[in-house]
Amino acid sequence: MSKIELRGIKKDYQGTEIVKGIDITIEEGEFAVIVGPSGCGKSTLLRMIAGLEDISSGELVMGGKVMNMVPPDQREIAMVFQSYALYPHMTVADNIGFALSLKKVPKEEIAKRVRDVAKMLELEHLLERKPAALSGGQRQRVAIGRAIVKRPKVILFDEPLSNLDAKLRVQMRAELTKLHREFGSTIVYVTHDQVEAMTMAQKIVVLHNGHVAQMGAPLDLYHQPDNTFVAQFIGVPKMNLVKGRLQNGLFTLPCGEQVQLDTGYGSATELQLGVRPEHLQIVRGGSGWEVDLVERLGVETFIHLHCQTQEQLVVRQEGDCQYEVGEKVALTFAEDRCFLFETDGKRRLPAAAVAVAS
Repeated sequence: MSKIELRGIKKDYQGTEIVKGIDITIEEGEFAVIVGPSGCGKSTLLRMIAGLEDISSGELVMGGKVMNMVPPDQREIAMVFQSYALYPHMTVADNIGFALSLKKVPKEEIAKRVRDVAKMLELEHLLERKPAALSGGQRQRVAIGRAIVKRPKVILFDEPLSNLDAKLRVQMRAELTKLHREFGSTIVYVTHDQVEAMTMAQKIVVLHNGHVAQMGAPLDLYHQPDNTFVAQFIGVPKMNLVKGRLQNGLFTLPCGEQVQLDTGYGSATELQLGVRPEHLQIVRGGSGWEVDLVERLGVETFIHLHCQTQEQLVVRQEGDCQYEVGEKVALTFAEDRCFLFETDGKRRLPAAAVAVAS
């Protein structure tokens, strides 16, 4: 196991800065997920940790040692890619043990370690098969087995589940979490899927345009987002944002509806009110909002609404709720679960919270 520290890491491609001075600490044995949209720099960052990309500036420190100039094969790292990249002419056992064969590990030791890994990944009955005879989930487990058989201090995952169907992704998320508990390596996992991040990570790093937008425990990011990017990236459906004005803690939406907030927020002519879909309640028989779409998922229902000024909101309700498109309703806001954001996207805190923080 190994602690990873990224200190002011930057990456330039032909004069274009892709990764823009990132500082991250991943503790020994931690499961950290780097998440963000396409083009935010997350895979580039992972490849720099692996040694597959040069670091333009900054320091990569692992286990207290600066690794910038250390070759990939000397970093005690294993990497699992989006593509399984299995050798089609080899059996499962040979694919898993191939890296050990290259290192001239004795055959008896290779066989033992392959059996141990196969048992952990429930591949024992498949050891003599070739990749063409495996399902997608089985192939991914073989790719993971090939990585962990080397007993690395760090395992890097680059969007390993994106080629699987929805059912297999759920299964593999559970298996990877179990694997981390049993194996104990430091894991750095890259994905664009925030559901993977929320369900597996001990620490989430949200990247946006080459910067760290926010870093912390999954539920900390969900309940206390620092900015509108994190507020809308973490959570399904995303957080509702509505522009309006604030006067002594009273927020007025464009449609005239008002939400009473902490007076410590002060006043402003233009802010954004953020509220998650589960923190809104529909009042039947009211007016002001009109139902546009009803998504019934059985265990929950998403109701899409708009008001006369075309502001749009999504409400989440438990169970199978019956609403009709075009129905007029009113809304109540859970005022203690609302957020305020500046026009530049940064979260505004009430005066009392600012005083505590300082």
